[in-house]
Amino acid sequence: MGIFGAPLPISDRLELFVDDYLIDRMDNTQLRLHEPCEAGVALRFDQPWEGAFSAYITVLKDGDLFRMYYRGSSRIGRDGAAHEVTCYAESKDGISWHKPNLGLYEVEGTRSNNVVLAGRSQLSHNFAPFLDQRPGVPAGEKYKALAGTVRSGLVGFVSADGINWRKFREPPLLTKGAFDSQNVGFWSAAENAYLIYFRTWSEVNFKGWRSVSRVTSTNFADWTEPVPMSFGAAPMEHLYTSQTQPYFRAPHIYLATPMRFVPGRKALTDEEAERLGVVKGYAGDCADAVLMSSRGGSRYDRTFMEALIRPGPDLGNWASRAGLTALGIVPTGENEISIYKQNHYAQPSAHLIRYRLRTDGFASVNARYAGGELVTKALTFAGRELVLNFATSAAGSVRVEIQNPDGSPVPGFTLEDAIEQIGDSLNRVTRWKQGTDVSALAGKPVRLRFVMQDADLYALKFRR
Repeated sequence: MGIFGAPLPISDRLELFVDDYLIDRMDNTQLRLHEPCEAGVALRFDQPWEGAFSAYITVLKDGDLFRMYYRGSSRIGRDGAAHEVTCYAESKDGISWHKPNLGLYEVEGTRSNNVVLAGRSQLSHNFAPFLDQRPGVPAGEKYKALAGTVRSGLVGFVSADGINWRKFREPPLLTKGAFDSQNVGFWSAAENAYLIYFRTWSEVNFKGWRSVSRVTSTNFADWTEPVPMSFGAAPMEHLYTSQTQPYFRAPHIYLATPMRFVPGRKALTDEEAERLGVVKGYAGDCADAVLMSSRGGSRYDRTFMEALIRPGPDLGNWASRAGLTALGIVPTGENEISIYKQNHYAQPSAHLIRYRLRTDGFASVNARYAGGELVTKALTFAGRELVLNFATSAAGSVRVEIQNPDGSPVPGFTLEDAIEQIGDSLNRVTRWKQGTDVSALAGKPVRLRFVMQDADLYALKFRR
């Protein structure tokens, strides 16, 4: 059963298998993490105001336009140094990007640049926008952003067009935090509140583990006291960023793709680092990207401790901080989503790589050839059809039985009644001998039993 013995009310929401929220029992099946595929260079940090220390990228899908924001920094300096600027790029498809000539600020002796914020010490270090999805938000505050360091506090910005920005107010939104990373926010329809996930440390004075805390607000002005995020039974690791965001197809689930930082580990030899042009002091401290999730509150689920994206064979990605992922999971095709990661941090060749992944395909319930089963907790749904995102081999299959809460099969929806599903589909409607209509069971507690062979089940949804 669900929490406190009650069935889980999933209604017609899309549910991903990035955690064990739906799972009651698995026999010879397992939760499997899927690694995204590299899909080419998205952007090169090749302008004089960008360079080797460009970082903290945000990617937004805004209607038919994709927007990208990132720190431009060509040289090492203290966090919030005066030379840091906020840069902007656009795309029609999330794949090919261009840097518009905005002419807003003179930087490096020219106004012919893509800079949207300059000359604001501390604030271009980690400027991170989001598209405000709160119903009734004023047009002049459609875009919001967070920026700042421990010296400035975390400052709020607003914009009507995503290009011209002004402070939300003069005092910072938050002052209790380290903020020495990319601090991210969004409006959560699930929690009916603004959320901010920001850098803190497990001990005072920047000691211990790099970690994440959270605050909430109903108006973007008045914020709760910070609460450190917990990670269940997972061991503490240095999470350099959080990159927490509502998944656009299931906004009640927040997905996070932080950079996992492993200080003191060194894969590059001194000769390799010199050949790559790695800035002195950045040849060690390995990093990769991991996947976390949350369903609200102050807890992350770390079902998967393995890397989502490894540094790989490219030596430039074994330098320090070369695992920085962008904030943003966006659709870039009918069947794919994309995320982005920095390559070659602290090197002349610094650039951003796009990675593509099957839609909803971060993780799955996987059955090997020998076969296995998944039985969900008791749940209630709204809808008339059960839709699956799944894939099988040519020899594989998925069958679905609907059960009563006590595990007994519902007549007409037994395993013997189930039509074998084979193939590879994002939205396959499940069938039984009597058809696809499950509306007679809507609102009643049921369990779903999946009998699988050589197959992956990524997500499910009841469709109205």
